[in-house]
Amino acid sequence: MQKTKITTVLSFGAAALSLAACALPPAPPPRQPASRIGATGLAGSSWVLESLNGRPPLAEATITLNFEVNRVNGSDGCNRFMGGYTLDGFNIAFGQLAGTLMACPEPVMKQAADFQQALANARSFSVAEGRLTLLDEAGNAIATFVVQETDLAGTMWTVLSYNNGKQAVVSVITGTELTVMFDAEGRIGGNAGCNNFTGPYKTEDGGKITIGPLASTRKLCNIPEGVMEQEAQFLAALETAATYRIEGDRLQLRTADGAMAANFQRAK
Repeated sequence: MQKTKITTVLSFGAAALSLAACALPPAPPPRQPASRIGATGLAGSSWVLESLNGRPPLAEATITLNFEVNRVNGSDGCNRFMGGYTLDGFNIAFGQLAGTLMACPEPVMKQAADFQQALANARSFSVAEGRLTLLDEAGNAIATFVVQETDLAGTMWTVLSYNNGKQAVVSVITGTELTVMFDAEGRIGGNAGCNNFTGPYKTEDGGKITIGPLASTRKLCNIPEGVMEQEAQFLAALETAATYRIEGDRLQLRTADGAMAANFQRAK
């Protein structure tokens, strides 16, 4: 899906909160299991939309909802958003939300608008069997979510962008595909555009990760131009990763100082 970024900011609500995409918080606090969520709060939980007004969401537009202490953020399938919310027992109210403004295909934009309206209409919530349900004033379910899976083991990803080591996050060269797989035995592997690579990885509570040292095959590729430089930069970026975050079908690796190391999309 191609998105055309616009440099203005979209405000949802009476008062605007200026927000650029790069200003969004790099990572939320550690997520709680659904069994620990109830009337005492939603902070620390992360969810993926399962249904909206009784219908499943578009397959190509993953919608997420992340709760922090009195703050909420996520993706409406096209744009990032953030803002405040309040709880009173199982009553909930979302405050003024702000987000980035990007143009997406019309069905995605329509779904995003419906999702934003659902948040505005939400008056209460329930959590049961790993699902979060938002209800309107009449008690009708207007949106349901499933818990965001945060386990890397057994997942496969396609690289979208990476840190080139020159203080820039760059997209993958057209004509190349970089892949990563995390197995259940603590090994990472994949293809860096020319060569296959492998090595150890380890995750810890709080979204911490260490990767490497990595080893790769020694094939030389010269098409497309720059593929070998890209490979070296990508493998180096992987070894700088200190934290990870899964949100919907996206994975982010960040360095210890919060800089982006690499962005991925879940492999189909």
